[in-house]
Amino acid sequence: MSNRIFDALAYVLDAAISTAWPRECFVCGEAAGAFAVCHACEPILLRLPAAVCPRCALPAPVEGMLCGACQRRPPCFDATRAVFVYTHPVREMVLALKHGQGFVLLDWLGQAMSGALNGLKADCIIPTPLHPRRLAERGFNQSGELARRVAKTCGLPLWREAVVRDVDTPKFAGMRGKQRRRAVRGIFRCVEDFSGQHVVLLDDVMTSGATLDELARTLKQRGAVRVTNLVLARTLRVPRK
Repeated sequence: MSNRIFDALAYVLDAAISTAWPRECFVCGEAAGAFAVCHACEPILLRLPAAVCPRCALPAPVEGMLCGACQRRPPCFDATRAVFVYTHPVREMVLALKHGQGFVLLDWLGQAMSGALNGLKADCIIPTPLHPRRLAERGFNQSGELARRVAKTCGLPLWREAVVRDVDTPKFAGMRGKQRRRAVRGIFRCVEDFSGQHVVLLDDVMTSGATLDELARTLKQRGAVRVTNLVLARTLRVPRK
């Protein structure tokens, strides 16, 4: 089945599920209608402050000013837009998605991520790919599912198979920044030409940024002129360098 047919069927199924099954709030369990989080609980989801580094989305002294780390060692990506801070209850939402228990969250989270792209002129969206073995084990790519919804809302082409993950990296927990950068070096392969394009890279969580940095490097080797990260949640505590 082609991706276009699959997406069309998925859109119809999503709409049917949203209509047929009213949802309970993920946070408090009360009725939330067609939303994943009720209006009372929505403020609990911590959003990033206004003053963040425009490149990596970590808090900065002045809004729009690059942080010291991005000035000393500029990453390959050009900008980062993040919706939430990776803390409770967003952390539990992300884990539910990864374990296949949070599909009812996808539409709501996709809308929140789409809002973060307001005013951005881009050419396409690429979700962070999983290694084939990891994809086979999990059965889905949560970043790809979020990207599908964002692409539909924003009217941008979605390139789910443009980048291949050739190496299944180990768990990053406990790794320092330099170790993470070494672990991801050369793990991606871009199979399309993105000459002159502004690409949006979509992922669920950004921690050190090493994976997104390597993805951006791979895309720029294939001609991309600008890469913007769009992430659902940003970890504010980064590994030691």
